[in-house]
Amino acid sequence: MAAPAHAASYGTPVISLAASYLSGAVGATGDPTVAVTVSQSGADASALTVAASKSSKTSVAATGDVLVTGSAGARTVAVTAHAQGYTDLTLQVTGLGGKTATKTLHYAASPAVQYAADSRYLTGAADASAAVDVGGGYAVVADDEDNVLRLYSRTASGAPVKTWDLSDALGADKEVDIEAATRVGNTIYWLGSLGNNKDGVYKADRNTVFTTTVSGSGATTTLAFGSAYHKLRDDLVAWDQANGDRFGFAAGTADGQIPKQIDGFNVEGLEFAPGSTTTAYLGFRAPLTPAVTGGKALIVPVTNMDKVVTGATAVFGAPIELDLGGLSIRDIRKNAAGQYLIVAGSWAADDNSDPYVLYSWDGVAGHAPVKELDLPTTDAGGWEAVVDVPDLTQAGAQVELITDDGDADLYGDGTEAKDLTHPEWQKSRSTWFTLG
Repeated sequence: MAAPAHAASYGTPVISLAASYLSGAVGATGDPTVAVTVSQSGADASALTVAASKSSKTSVAATGDVLVTGSAGARTVAVTAHAQGYTDLTLQVTGLGGKTATKTLHYAASPAVQYAADSRYLTGAADASAAVDVGGGYAVVADDEDNVLRLYSRTASGAPVKTWDLSDALGADKEVDIEAATRVGNTIYWLGSLGNNKDGVYKADRNTVFTTTVSGSGATTTLAFGSAYHKLRDDLVAWDQANGDRFGFAAGTADGQIPKQIDGFNVEGLEFAPGSTTTAYLGFRAPLTPAVTGGKALIVPVTNMDKVVTGATAVFGAPIELDLGGLSIRDIRKNAAGQYLIVAGSWAADDNSDPYVLYSWDGVAGHAPVKELDLPTTDAGGWEAVVDVPDLTQAGAQVELITDDGDADLYGDGTEAKDLTHPEWQKSRSTWFTLG
């Protein structure tokens, strides 16, 4: 039978995806979604239907695992993953007159993780290394593979809502290797690792501490570059040499020295001392002190950090040694009440099979940290960042920790996450843990 004459007045439908690549996780809650817009000339968009018509690998996600919500011209596509891997999902819009159009959504699913219901995924980068709360349910997150700061929701998975690339402001040709951050008022201090690169080569851009100024909060947060200092590593080495090479900083920074060795040199924690806005604690991943199995974690106070970032030579206080069960500092953060949380992990560049432990501390030299929680190690990624510290005296207090997944093979194809060609497939994991 011939089509009705008026059918010719309907144009071919149009379907557009906000992104052509999407990542999910098996068993995840609140995975990222993709916004879809549809239209058809001569037709009301509310009359159009959108559905998945084909999957290239149904074991990962079949057409029935694609949920389309929304109305009129704005739809949202969510996918439920069943297995690790990749699939191409064909999304079809069907308009009036029986006319159709399709787009392909390239989907990747990572495996299930422990605490899945309390986990979210920060897409767009895979090497999260430091994070700072900015209020309103948002945090600014650094990545140690670039000089971009990203603003993420703390409650929803997905891409950053804002980004700031500070390479030009820092005069950096390579990554600063940001590994730590802390906030005082509206100033955020960011710290490079200060160590050599993984091949034992000195890279000047890593010898950096800098500030940004926060305006606003939540999704409307803005950051402005403040100032930077590029000699903190030099100051630390000179101070240690003047004190009898107690910690071996000169040897740890020597040409050819790998930073992630028990006697290496690598800083991954930055937080201010109790009640101070000038004395900052540098938490070392390496070396241990002494640099032997079972050695203690090292903190070196910088007593004039507020002046250092504007060019003053660093002045150091008495070092602090903490018994973290032979582990070193991977992050340190405190709250306004002076309660600290320390993520303790291995000094080694391992496969994350070594323990990770969360400790509390009061920030006072000579006072022992208290073990709070053994962190899971069977999933991909190493625990790298504490977003903020809750009131540790409250029963059921929750803390958000973030992983660095850069070296992880998230999708089972042998590709490390940091080498994935599509940023939508790169991601780190944020998990909320209940203390006590």
